[in-house]
Amino acid sequence: MRSLRTRITATMLCVIFIALVFTTLLSAIFIRRTESRKTDQLLLMLCKMGEQSLDYYFDSVQDSVDRVSSFVEEDLKDTSDEELEKHMQRAREYFGMMASRTKGVLTYYYRIDPSVSSKVKGFWYTNLSGGGFEEHEVTDITLYDVDDTSKLVWFTVPKHEGRSIWLPPYITDNLDVRVISYDAPVYCNGQFIGVVGIEVDYSTMAQEVDSIQFYDNGYAFLSGADGKLFYHPHIDVTSAPSDASYAIPFSMDGDSSFVRYSYNGEKKEAVWLPLSNGMRLIVSVPESETKGDWIGLILNISLGAVLVLLISSLFLMLYTMRITKPLEQLTEATEQVEKGNYDVDLPYNEDDELGRLTGSFKNLSDNMRAHISDLSEQAFVDSLTQVKNKAAFAKISDELQQQIDNGAKETEFAIGAFDCDSLKEINDRYGHDKGDEYLKNACAAISDAFKRSPVFRMGGDEFCVIFRRGDYNHRGELIRRFEKSVEKINAAASNPWEKVWISSGFAEFDPALDKGVADVLKRADELMYENKRERKKIKRAVTGDVE
Repeated sequence: MRSLRTRITATMLCVIFIALVFTTLLSAIFIRRTESRKTDQLLLMLCKMGEQSLDYYFDSVQDSVDRVSSFVEEDLKDTSDEELEKHMQRAREYFGMMASRTKGVLTYYYRIDPSVSSKVKGFWYTNLSGGGFEEHEVTDITLYDVDDTSKLVWFTVPKHEGRSIWLPPYITDNLDVRVISYDAPVYCNGQFIGVVGIEVDYSTMAQEVDSIQFYDNGYAFLSGADGKLFYHPHIDVTSAPSDASYAIPFSMDGDSSFVRYSYNGEKKEAVWLPLSNGMRLIVSVPESETKGDWIGLILNISLGAVLVLLISSLFLMLYTMRITKPLEQLTEATEQVEKGNYDVDLPYNEDDELGRLTGSFKNLSDNMRAHISDLSEQAFVDSLTQVKNKAAFAKISDELQQQIDNGAKETEFAIGAFDCDSLKEINDRYGHDKGDEYLKNACAAISDAFKRSPVFRMGGDEFCVIFRRGDYNHRGELIRRFEKSVEKINAAASNPWEKVWISSGFAEFDPALDKGVADVLKRADELMYENKRERKKIKRAVTGDVE
């Protein structure tokens, strides 16, 4: 006959055993789901950061070449040797200025097709030492067949394609350096004249990609839109033949950026994003490494359950409470994180498996919150003026529209639309850096006048302000203060880009006229353009100033 103590102990042990098994399984499900989401989110976040870095790198090169291409096509009047010589000098100065402002430029060049001129060949500048650009002897194009796109690819391919293009890695002529280049054809009155281009060191781009690492064996690589490898840290793409063996082992045609695939018998998961130059950035990691964390966590929890079952019944309840409560807190925190709430309270900090698990989870939650906060802040702030951007305006507009659609009785707001006059003239006459300074001055004038209302840069030279609450009630006074502030700034300015010429229009939400925010913005825009027309009439009477 068994004693009551034995039966109670046996019963409690069975109940606790079942409860521990159930809790362990439930925790395993949550942990596995959370770890899977964490891996996907971190992969995507890492890929996005790499995308931003590479896009900035590639965009700066593309922008410089495209600007030079536009400049030389506008500057070139005819193809006589005399005109080409003068044109080449102007192009040399402009290209040198653009190249000095562009990150990672190894060489830049402007080459004339031999069929256009046998005398004027163009120029080629290199910066091999990093100490500055020096003019280099140009390649003799007449030694090659300019219709053979396998030779002098930096010249023949853009000529054949008739458009600006990124070229795969190649060894640059005369320098024996592996590069990639962005090249644009130049035309005059429909006739092909030559090619402008920039070469960047292939190893510089490779370092940008190699810096993207995840876990112990995760890495990043680049492919073209056609799925062919452009750069891979473990494959020498530069010596690769153009066959399927150097194509990525998965398709990027679907809607999802997440893929799972096998490579050399190893299962991997990856995320890819398109770059601004048409390439694809892929971040890949072995599945064995992503699974390792949650499997280890589950094993630790299981081990803790077994240890609890082995201790004496005297401490059974104590240990049950000690384990169950932190698990419940962790489960609740997991659910909160799953819902997007990263502000979770996990007070358990003992030096054991659960304490380490809790600490790891808190660190993960804090890191994810910080990353998401940084990304959110970047997504809603204009990089030039540091005011809110068009996406932020859309977000606030949606909130106002919901209030209107829900029939809120006290939905009062007004919208001010602003347009900076003469930006193009300042850019053309004084340069885009002065144009940026002009935009900053205009934005500062608007922000100073309407300090308590959100200011948005809608794009280019257009700004917008939403008046609510106190600023809505005093909008007339604020508008007058804005106009006086503009007059004061212009009176004190000594240069055209230090002045601010701003056309403006203001419209209030009227339930009888407006169905929503878009109608108010439209009326504000119409009033702003009416103001612009009136200002132009006045400025026509003024001479010696920028309109």
